[in-house]
Amino acid sequence: MPLFFSIEGKSPLKSSLLFYFCGLLFFLATLYWLIHVTLLGWIILCLYLAIYFGLFGFLCSVFSNRPRILLFFLLPAVWTVLEYLRSHLLTGFGWALLGYSQYKFLPLIQVADLTGAYGVSFFIVLTNLVIYRWLRDKKSSKPQIAIYSILVLLIFLYGFFRLNQGASGEGVKISVIQGNIPQEWKWEESKKEFILEKYFFLTKLAGHENPDLIIWPETAFPGYLWEEPELFTKVLDLVREVKKPLLVGLVTSEGLPIFNSAILISAQGEPKQVYNKLHLVPFGEYIPLRNLLPFLETIVPIGDFTAGKEYTIFKAPAPFSTLICFEDTVPELSRRFTLAGAGLLTNITNDAWFKDTSAPYQHLQASVFRAVENHRPLVRAANTGISGFIGANGEIMGVVQQSGKETFVDRFLTRQIVPQTRITFYTRFGDVFILICCFIILLGILQRQNHV
Repeated sequence: MPLFFSIEGKSPLKSSLLFYFCGLLFFLATLYWLIHVTLLGWIILCLYLAIYFGLFGFLCSVFSNRPRILLFFLLPAVWTVLEYLRSHLLTGFGWALLGYSQYKFLPLIQVADLTGAYGVSFFIVLTNLVIYRWLRDKKSSKPQIAIYSILVLLIFLYGFFRLNQGASGEGVKISVIQGNIPQEWKWEESKKEFILEKYFFLTKLAGHENPDLIIWPETAFPGYLWEEPELFTKVLDLVREVKKPLLVGLVTSEGLPIFNSAILISAQGEPKQVYNKLHLVPFGEYIPLRNLLPFLETIVPIGDFTAGKEYTIFKAPAPFSTLICFEDTVPELSRRFTLAGAGLLTNITNDAWFKDTSAPYQHLQASVFRAVENHRPLVRAANTGISGFIGANGEIMGVVQQSGKETFVDRFLTRQIVPQTRITFYTRFGDVFILICCFIILLGILQRQNHV
């Protein structure tokens, strides 16, 4: 809202520069944890992401002479479409969306099962615009305030309606294991036995609570599957001992291609199904344009993974899918898994790269919205991030913690959750709201006269 005041009377170029500078500060502060992985990459990424703020400032100035009622919806639409583009262009970076800031405000975010998280971003920009208009001219802003009040009423009536719908169906009991393995230990030969022993100890404790499924985090298995058959045999023996299915994150291979995978092992100790990660992290798991721009290899230390091709639905104990690492920041993946039959979603991740920072909490925000958008409970197992359970309405039902600390603790947690079958509007139709925003922008482009 202060930025709207700052660009009054400014040219599109000056407005763009003001917003760009604001965006740069925002991303530098929000993504500061990337310095633990790559200082140069952090700077380059933030310089790029701030462009979307700059474009918004530019268009705010360009559209400033549009009719007030149209402008009332036009600017939020512009912001929303820019967020969508940021989340998709160049493989996308859907982190720190404006709507994610409301992840604990359950009555508001229920609208995401219609509009996706982008609808909440739209509402936030609209709210700031209403305040700005009211402070700027209380008399002429009355029509906008009236429209805004009706919209708020509808959003919250819908939110409370959804929150009052109880979960129906047969519940399943799931245990999540948080191993808290330091990143620098994960691939050390001398630490492999220690890592397995820690996971074995926590898994046996969880087994006493009689869960229907136990989940280990991303790459919890301390080695490459094709190089460590004896270690993997120990994992299979553990499963036979606890007599509970286990979902384990590990690195697999089919000859030359290497995959970041999750394997479901049956209670009898037999590998049943494999999911290979579909959406890889650029500069983290592969190098875009490697042949054209070989110098990019020097920016960050990376793996060399291949993307999977199948939307795997694990069959037991109930149809579920898993999102590996930051795949829960990609709404389309959760939609596709849900449409394929997943009654619940899981996320296995390793946020140890980012040390003791806000990164795991920002990551959690995305998971909350994937749950609401698809009306599916979401279970998270993180190495050092936030491990826990999110209800189908986005409520955080419980997280692994010790003495109030949720990251960098080695614990497990067991909860009963209820898989769901209702298909939401967003799941079925996707980002229709973005198309509506594009239509509003088209009207803004075509409309040139300034009137009330």
